[in-house]
Amino acid sequence: MTAGRQVVSTKKDWGTPQKYVDAVKEVFGGIIHLDPCSNLYSIVGAVVEYMLPTHDGLSQFWNFPTIYVNPPYGNDGKRGTKIIDWLSKCEEAHRVFQSEVIALIPVATNTGHWKKYIYGKATGICFLYDTRLRFLVDGKDEGKGAPMSCAMIYWGKNYPLFFDVFIQYGAVVNIENLHGANITGFRQKLARKQA
Repeated sequence: MTAGRQVVSTKKDWGTPQKYVDAVKEVFGGIIHLDPCSNLYSIVGAVVEYMLPTHDGLSQFWNFPTIYVNPPYGNDGKRGTKIIDWLSKCEEAHRVFQSEVIALIPVATNTGHWKKYIYGKATGICFLYDTRLRFLVDGKDEGKGAPMSCAMIYWGKNYPLFFDVFIQYGAVVNIENLHGANITGFRQKLARKQA
């Protein structure tokens, strides 16, 4: 395991840089109603912020119009949670409450959480140009770059606005054509064709 990955997996409060907070707010019409994984140093400024140890964002309802999620990237052994749990809540908030949701996550397109909660469910993806995104550490821009590429995932109804805002930050892709698709089924069909 690299030193960078070890740091990411043990530290749970990597803050979102200001330019991305501003972009998320622009997509959301200026206001973020919920930040379910906030921390003491967060600059997100959501109307409602859940933060450990007082409020576990995964155990709360996410019935809010706009939600921004920068989840813990490592496994939380103490609570038994992983990033897939956060993405499940993102997808659920959009599906059940029609929330507009944006999540900042590592690019790991081969993982189960991408296949289950992004492909076929999300509206768009911005693969960030910052290949080593510098998260805020204790609210300050003093950290090292992330050891992985990151993306903004969007579950919502206004892809054109998401595109217009985020195109300056990365390659933006509309994945609405995958809604309802069984991504695992595609892999199985491809394997049968190749056999």
